[in-house]
Amino acid sequence: MRREHVRDLLAQVADGALPVDAALERLAFEPAESLGFATIDHHRALRQGFPEVVFGEGKSTEHLVTIACRIAERGEGLLVTRLAAEAATALAERVPSIELNPLGRTAFLAPSNPIPAGRGSVLVVTAGTSDLPVAEEAAVTATALGNCVSRLVDVGVAGIHRVLARREELMTASVIIVVAGMDGALPSVIGGLVRVPVIAVPTSVGYGASFHGLAALLTMLNSCAAGITVVNIDNGFGAAVAASRINHV
Repeated sequence: MRREHVRDLLAQVADGALPVDAALERLAFEPAESLGFATIDHHRALRQGFPEVVFGEGKSTEHLVTIACRIAERGEGLLVTRLAAEAATALAERVPSIELNPLGRTAFLAPSNPIPAGRGSVLVVTAGTSDLPVAEEAAVTATALGNCVSRLVDVGVAGIHRVLARREELMTASVIIVVAGMDGALPSVIGGLVRVPVIAVPTSVGYGASFHGLAALLTMLNSCAAGITVVNIDNGFGAAVAASRINHV
């Protein structure tokens, strides 16, 4: 249940079109639903604007599909992240209209009523092609949360001219998510060029001394470019949620 739905209910009560008890019953309808193996927070959309997101990794296909279908039934939208191929196939069979993104390992079902759009655009930038899975998770998440999303790919610091040649795209974005592995230097470069919020996502891409993304994480945390925010390794989802909240202020 989203705020728009509650507002409509209250308007109907004010107009006398809906009895108070009937409105109360709708508002109280399963705020939290226990499935035995999971408890779904059905009022997440009311509080935060989008339903509870399903994290697919570690869940059995049966559990994941059951949870996702219960959320999808409400028509408020559905987002699944870290979705395994087997579970994606099973989910698509149960929810044929869902949009799968195999690269980003996501599944997205648009809500019946569009989510209010953000004030500007979210730009997702990748240092290299190997960073695309995390970047796609971020892009799909930001789109699901009601943002206009654009992508700028493979512009890492090994060829600095690539990102400098795309300055216009950087300057027109409202929030920039920068996804990078290896040395993790790209967020510092972009943070020194733009005046908008930059959210850095270190990825686990790199050779042995990258320590599965720890080197990139430390580089980003120690960036000399002011105002860069850093999320956890490979956390494209978390970066997109933060970007969306900034873009909807």
